Amino acid sequence: MKIIISPAKKMNRKEEEIDRLTRPVFYEEACCLREKMKAMDFGSLKTLWNCNDKITEENLERLRLYEMDKNLTGAVIAYEGIQYQYMAPQVFTERQWEYIKGHLRILSGLYGLLGPQDGVIPYRLEMQAKLQIGEHKDLYSFWGDRLYRELTREDRTILNLASKEYSKAIEKYLEKDVRYITCIFGEYIQGKIKVKATKAKMARGEMVRWLSENQIEEPEEIKNFHSLNYAFREEYSSEREFVFLEKEEVQ
Repeated sequence: MKIIISPAKKMNRKEEEIDRLTRPVFYEEACCLREKMKAMDFGSLKTLWNCNDKITEENLERLRLYEMDKNLTGAVIAYEGIQYQYMAPQVFTERQWEYIKGHLRILSGLYGLLGPQDGVIPYRLEMQAKLQIGEHKDLYSFWGDRLYRELTREDRTILNLASKEYSKAIEKYLEKDVRYITCIFGEYIQGKIKVKATKAKMARGEMVRWLSENQIEEPEEIKNFHSLNYAFREEYSSEREFVFLEKEEVQ
């Protein structure tokens, strides 16, 4: 089983021993994308990154100064968003690390697909960014089915904990023999299931931590997740969607 999650916009650098890090499988492609951005002017990058002047300048400086193969940080430690705070990989046991190294993959606009200990540098490039590379009008076209093929090379079960922006890079290519399960974390409000983005990010990170703690291997075991007051609800779930609702909101 492979678990897919989204990256976070905010990143840090925490240099690690080089022998603990691995090389991203699509390293050469990432270098190509980065060179494309380095050739763009301030205004074009601001539009591409969809951010203000300050953030554009900060990331332009990263393009100027950082090198792809130096001062690297393991991917799961480098991202600092809410999901990663609740995952808390900094306090993982060796057993948990072994689990996520085998199961967890991070989807990335720049790197394509990352293992937890793949060495990365800080960057800004969301999967939905309209970066034209040759005949490819955007990153979805650029990556094509390569991320899906790599993800399913050894496993035919995917647990989707990624946002739609990233999971759509995989879902387009799903084959009949691949079991693809999306976890939905929501609240039952006025007869409808409502998903709140921040709470969903918290739950996704918490689930990765729980999966690693309990060494979960089988999809049916995922239904036992009950952290952050969420509980699996069979009546709202299907083979492809596992729905977890906050218990106090269930009516």
